[in-house]
Amino acid sequence: MSESKAWLGRDIRRARKQGTAAIMQRQRDRLAGMVAHARAASPFYRELYRGLPERVEDPALLPVTDKRTLMAHFDDWVTDRDVTHEKVRAFADDPGLIGQRFAGKYLVATTSGTSGRRGLFVLDDRYMDVGSAVISRALASWLGPAGIVRAAVRGGRFAHLVATGGHYASFAGYSRVIREGGRRGKLLRAFSVHTPMPQLVAQLNAYRPAVIIGYTSTIMLLTAEQEAGRLHIRPLLVLPAGETMTTHDTDRIARAFRTTARTAYAATECTYLSHSCAEGWYHVNSDWAVLEPVDADHRPTPPGEFSHTVLISNLANRVQPFLRYDLGDSVLLRPDPCPCGSPLAAIRVRGRAGDVLTFPTGSGSGGHVSLSPLAFGTLFDRTPGIELFQIEQTAPSALRVRMLPAAGADPDRVWRTVLQELTRLLAGNGLGHVTVQRAEEPPRQTPGGKYRTVIPLT
Repeated sequence: MSESKAWLGRDIRRARKQGTAAIMQRQRDRLAGMVAHARAASPFYRELYRGLPERVEDPALLPVTDKRTLMAHFDDWVTDRDVTHEKVRAFADDPGLIGQRFAGKYLVATTSGTSGRRGLFVLDDRYMDVGSAVISRALASWLGPAGIVRAAVRGGRFAHLVATGGHYASFAGYSRVIREGGRRGKLLRAFSVHTPMPQLVAQLNAYRPAVIIGYTSTIMLLTAEQEAGRLHIRPLLVLPAGETMTTHDTDRIARAFRTTARTAYAATECTYLSHSCAEGWYHVNSDWAVLEPVDADHRPTPPGEFSHTVLISNLANRVQPFLRYDLGDSVLLRPDPCPCGSPLAAIRVRGRAGDVLTFPTGSGSGGHVSLSPLAFGTLFDRTPGIELFQIEQTAPSALRVRMLPAAGADPDRVWRTVLQELTRLLAGNGLGHVTVQRAEEPPRQTPGGKYRTVIPLT
């Protein structure tokens, strides 16, 4: 059956109505199809899956993969022989190509993610269409028929808070929609998270969006501006994403904007992974993704307990299959049905919390300026020559930067670029008095083996 955009939307609605058994049957069939495709077209997976049964419906039969391993085998991992690491890296290093089709076919996205290690991702149209269908279904359920009408009356304007200046999934996807989305592209406007807060507030006040979608930490900063009366907008829906939230956070957003606040737990590797419900749980879109909470030995974690990490399988992206991929987050699977009535599995998430850095102003007035961790993370991500980074606030007006240069990079040259970009970022937010120190030691791991990329002052 053809997987057109219309068919995808109908199938997602049908699966939700048919219930858990129908959803899981779709998952098994799509996993088997993705594994077969990966074995046939990817030399990496062909070797990795040697000896497995001809048809694999159970993800537990598959070996675990991770970003480091897949990136190290990039050319053998991808299923299109015209796609190479060298070509994709060159494409991603050119900001003039953001949103354009790589090789005439694919969207390129970069991310550092939880680990702070850069990833180069190639996303096909099937993946993009599934993601669009899933989010459309979620938006319809969140807004309801009356909300959809009210949004249309307000012009249907969407404000998308994105990290600009690089091939980040949200900005690259937005740029693609603007280029190719027709009427849909006219209803969407990007706002850079790098914009100093007073300017961002003024822009949003003028735009008056019906829906706001963006990074959690930036939306929390905007919530404070709304509470202070400097921001005064009335969106019908606020959708923070990309960083872990609590029900206290979403309740605060809903109160400040007098609206519905929902959120999403996802990653560039699977942008449509899950969306939240009114009960505050994330529901996994299990017909198009597999999520496995596991312990340190990759054995299933019992429902009701937080996992050591989580493995995901993206069942849509055929050009760069993510199968049993270690995302690095800690999640808890709800042991009983969610009161909201959704047939989809429900989870809580403890990983990837976004930490806002707050600095005193240099005027001595007692004021402060807060910056999203994304502002720092994307700065490092778009700087060539960095394998791993970590930025720590060691004093109210002091930052310490730890870096692991990429192989062949000149550390001193990389540092000069980083210092220049950090100085510009701080000065643009009235923080020219904040000092930046280069650390001699490499980034530090937490006791659990992860890297926190941004560490606020304790």
